[in-house]
Amino acid sequence: MDRIAERNRANKRKGAAWETELLAGLRSTGEDTERLRLTGAEDEGDLVIREPGGAYLVIEAKNAKFEPGPFLDEAERERLNFARHRDLDPFDVDSIVVVKRRGKGWRKAFVLTTVETYFGLDDA
Repeated sequence: MDRIAERNRANKRKGAAWETELLAGLRSTGEDTERLRLTGAEDEGDLVIREPGGAYLVIEAKNAKFEPGPFLDEAERERLNFARHRDLDPFDVDSIVVVKRRGKGWRKAFVLTTVETYFGLDDA
């Protein structure tokens, strides 16, 4: 068996386990959380939380080397895909990246977003 292929499969298993842990954890706190399944160019993220008032929070879950810029770029593309596929106003859909911390549970994960998004600033 090819070592690279084996490592890729192991990484996918770790990523799937992390998504499952995060999903279960968020649900245990009462969050209305669902898993998303599209992949490829039209991917919509890994999880979504339905928020009051018809808003959504798309979550890109990462269990990988910490690369904040690419992670945030991916989350933004997936936020827009999620909104477009459901004919939603993109302003009603936010996105974050939740990055697993080595040796820590879901509650101690990192949450990534931008200053602009966090403070609700207009695009500049």
